[in-house]
Amino acid sequence: MVPVPYTIGSHLFDAPRLPAGLYVVATPIGNLRDITIRALETLAGCDVIACEDTRSSGVLLSRYGIDKPKVSYNEHNADTRGPDLLRQITDGRSVCLISDAGTPLISDPGQRLVQEAVNAGLAVVPLPGASAPLAALMAAGIVTDGFLFAGFAPTKAKARLDWLHRYGQAEQTVAFFESPQRLVASLSAMVEAFGATRQAVVARELTKLHETFHRGSLAEILEEFSALERVRGELVILLPPENADQVKEVDPEPLLREALATMRTKDAVNSVAALTGLPKQALYAKALSLQNDG
Repeated sequence: MVPVPYTIGSHLFDAPRLPAGLYVVATPIGNLRDITIRALETLAGCDVIACEDTRSSGVLLSRYGIDKPKVSYNEHNADTRGPDLLRQITDGRSVCLISDAGTPLISDPGQRLVQEAVNAGLAVVPLPGASAPLAALMAAGIVTDGFLFAGFAPTKAKARLDWLHRYGQAEQTVAFFESPQRLVASLSAMVEAFGATRQAVVARELTKLHETFHRGSLAEILEEFSALERVRGELVILLPPENADQVKEVDPEPLLREALATMRTKDAVNSVAALTGLPKQALYAKALSLQNDG
């Protein structure tokens, strides 16, 4: 197969052509430099790129000198475009699926196409990369050993409140998406559903120039955004478990003593870390201290 050229800055690279299949490619959520080398090689080497919006994706592809046939694939044309893309893969072509930004299928189009490709016995290849919920969790400073992705809340007030009540007692951090136009209404509903003092984090404009994190109680964050004339940028709302603070205050010593009685040190530390959320390094030091004390 003849390699296909693509560029990074002033450097020209060759991308190998791809075997037939559906390649699900994550793209940057704001900063175009967050694209991976593998994603660029795949986009440059495929036969056709299925985009949520060809105009939006064209900016990224042009940046890296990738000139490939583009077609739109979204919720409005999936009935007709999906079967055509599957036929192309069956005929031996490689199809890349990308959304406007981030990872396809995560509140973005693509789930139906992937399911149909799997059902047809076609190869589906994931190319991981930028994801807004993961980026928000990385810098939020809250519990991250488990999280639940909830996506966008319903638009109507009663349906939104009923939907939010499902997540009030979640034992993991819950990640929500929200648009700037609906943020204040959603935060107000969260105050009603979860209480004014419930802690939360709102991440805005992730990976972009004006990236900000807003931490505090839901009432404090609501007051902050209500005072703005206009909210800009896409947002991720993170809701830690209600008992997150209590988990961190657990005394690990009794748990470590019990675990060390039947487990190796490493296994005991891993077990207690999973129960308490405490850092393994500190638990390991404590375990050694307990063993030395006899």
